[in-house]
Amino acid sequence: MITSILRYHFPMKKHKQKIEINKPATNPTIITSYSNNWHQWLVVGVAIVLYANTILHQYTQDDAIVIYENIYTKAGISGWADIFSKDTFAGFFKDESKLNLVSGGRYRPFTLAMFAIEYQLVGNNPWLGHLINVLLFGFLCWAIYKFLALLICKNNPTESKYFFILCVSLIFAAHPIHTEAVANIKGRDEIMAMLCSVISLYYLVQYIDNKKVGFLYFSIFSFFVGLLSKENTITFLAIAPLAIYFFRNFSLKESILKSAILWVPAIIFLIIRTVIVGNSLGTPPLELMNNPFLKYEAGIYVPFSFNEKLATIFYTLGKYLQLLFFPIQLTHDYYPRHIDKMSFGDISVIASLFIYILMAYFAYKSFKTKNVLSFGILFFLITLSIVSNLVFPIGTNMSERFVFMPSLGFAIVMAYFMQKYLYEKFGKVLFVSTLGIVLLLFSYKTFTRNLVWESDFKLFTTDVKTSTQSAKILNAAAGALSVESVKETDPTKKEEMLQEALTYINKALEVHPTYKNAYFIKGNILNYLKDYDNSLVAYQKALDFDPNFVDAKRNYAITLRDAGRKAGEIDNNFPKAERMLSKADSLLPNDTETLRLLGIINGTKGNHQKAISYFEKVVQLEPNNSIALLNLGQAYSNIGNSDLAQKYTQKAKQLNPSLEK
Repeated sequence: MITSILRYHFPMKKHKQKIEINKPATNPTIITSYSNNWHQWLVVGVAIVLYANTILHQYTQDDAIVIYENIYTKAGISGWADIFSKDTFAGFFKDESKLNLVSGGRYRPFTLAMFAIEYQLVGNNPWLGHLINVLLFGFLCWAIYKFLALLICKNNPTESKYFFILCVSLIFAAHPIHTEAVANIKGRDEIMAMLCSVISLYYLVQYIDNKKVGFLYFSIFSFFVGLLSKENTITFLAIAPLAIYFFRNFSLKESILKSAILWVPAIIFLIIRTVIVGNSLGTPPLELMNNPFLKYEAGIYVPFSFNEKLATIFYTLGKYLQLLFFPIQLTHDYYPRHIDKMSFGDISVIASLFIYILMAYFAYKSFKTKNVLSFGILFFLITLSIVSNLVFPIGTNMSERFVFMPSLGFAIVMAYFMQKYLYEKFGKVLFVSTLGIVLLLFSYKTFTRNLVWESDFKLFTTDVKTSTQSAKILNAAAGALSVESVKETDPTKKEEMLQEALTYINKALEVHPTYKNAYFIKGNILNYLKDYDNSLVAYQKALDFDPNFVDAKRNYAITLRDAGRKAGEIDNNFPKAERMLSKADSLLPNDTETLRLLGIINGTKGNHQKAISYFEKVVQLEPNNSIALLNLGQAYSNIGNSDLAQKYTQKAKQLNPSLEK
């Protein structure tokens, strides 16, 4: 009796048995039914709400390459034949000789085909592309939840396991490192590659569990679409047998055999890709913007040594881990020299190497026990390998979008430790509270980071404050500021913008002394500042590096024209003005303003017949050019032809009544 009362008032503390996520539980916490629908709705809701603020954004970054400056995408459905039969960048470069700028080529026709449909529906308007990205990301997060639930909860659906899966899915949905892939329409290739990979594995496991051949067909089809979306889908050839091995009762050999069917679509894809873009992984070009492993010595770029390259790669691998744990200073630009040349004497390189060795050790140690920690680490390492620069060159040091797929492995590892050390030791309340804090921090950063992706101008001028040593972003920010300055009506503000742009472009040229595009942008900025002599020097430097640089040739001629006008109108140096205008005319024939100014110069010199020939050529090219008509009338008046003088003067005033004043 006394014992019963004591037990009633002072219940004994129950021992919490450790629950293995990937093994059947042996205690009464196993449940036959658990309503996890709210989990799924929560995951989808978080993903969509976080990125809803991107729907009305403009095109940004690489959208030009795949959408609004790609002739095949802009052709709509009629462009599909070219989209599926050519390199992904062919419609942007148009000149096939430029495709070798990107090592190994790119063959990602499926997302381009999607963009072509969207362009046909709404034209040059990005809202639909942004909306579809948001919805697809929400669908991906839901698919991740369903896939993990199938793997982990098939035989023993415990509440603990469902909360683990929820934790993984929410961390993935809210992580700020995904902003580049979702907020940038071009990032569709990342979303589709991962979505199709997850769906493919989901139906492959369904086939193994249920032996329904329809599941297998859908798995093969989904995997093929993933490969057509982006090549990193191929890493799931290794993920598939691991998923079967870890979460089903099969040996590794059996798991490899059961997933071998995915090699069929992979081989078909590789054959098609080889036919279209070739079989070379690419020889890294000796141009810094397409090969980050170059150093400038004795006036030329030469490759890093093997140790320098390897050290730099491991440094970037460490940066990925840093950004996953602390996604604070995000940027779309990790081009040289945001990541500088590193050596194994640098403590950060050694630390990164040590951490990756430790990760590999933990994965190996718990591999035979089929611990989910091992699966998470291996998922991260395998999907990261293809973009690590260890397998083949990818043209840049790193990018946040490259860790879009591997971040699921990070989320699995993070959720594993949260469940092991919070849920199992302290209960669900502390686990959920901690997860809530993490999600709030991640969500705030994601929401605010999305705002930066509103436009190229905002993106470039924001990220240049983070990537202060990247020649590419310094060049891009300078270009964006110079373009915006043209629209600015306040002279003081205009001057400030141009001076800021000039500071950025000079820094870009310090980082990359042979950067032809930076010299081109510098020429533009100096032209806007009316520093024509130095503008011409900058354009000439760009042409020294690339004599066929069409835009530089054109702007060089325009600057000669502007300099000639200044020499004549302001400096009264007519010989200099005529020299510059004549050179401009030889470089850019039929430029009407250059021809008109040459007419004025000759008229001033008394060469009225020559002046008339220039003005008549302008009127022939532009019949409604009222200023040229007025000039022509004055020229005829100067030679005493009053009839033609009156005719052209009257026509000029009819076209432009303000000339009466």
